[in-house]
Amino acid sequence: MKRSLLIGAAVVGGVLLAARGACRCGGIDFERMIERMPEDAPPKWMFRNIAAIRENSERILELLEAERGATEAEQAPVSA
Repeated sequence: MKRSLLIGAAVVGGVLLAARGACRCGGIDFERMIERMPEDAPPKWMFRNIAAIRENSERILELLEAERGATEAEQAPVSA
């Protein structure tokens, strides 16, 4: 009986410590942390490449939407 109570208390204590640690980890600013890294750090390269890929994707989507709008305007039936 005492052994199960002791094990239960240890488990509850571990859960409380884990929850407390998880709350503190939420305040980490990864962008600021990466900006402080040296220029030749691989994580910094990856972070910058992801940003560049997003910008290129947005540009491509804008071009495709403009092209689709022009194609739809050409295909619209003309009422006479």
